[in-house]
Amino acid sequence: MELTLITILIAIAWFWLDSMEKRERAILLGRELAARFNLQLLDETVACSKIWLARNGRGHMKFLRTYEFDVSANGADRLPCHLILLGNQLGTWHIPPYQQETY
Repeated sequence: MELTLITILIAIAWFWLDSMEKRERAILLGRELAARFNLQLLDETVACSKIWLARNGRGHMKFLRTYEFDVSANGADRLPCHLILLGNQLGTWHIPPYQQETY
């Protein structure tokens, strides 16, 4: 019973730390995407909206996370955007009115 509880607590701690690392990665990628189009990433808007499991190109199971964030062209407007991370890799992204790309 105690071993099961310790295992569950370790799994929860690992998932939380991994989620914080992926959020930082999403902020970095969002900032890079915004800079590409001369937009400003509104940092405090980055939030994970979906998490599910998917297979990467090698067939390994990874968490697929969707991050929602806002960018601004002039500081007064807000454009809702998203990006998808498969593990640590950027999958797709969307910044209106720019074309969605797949990496």
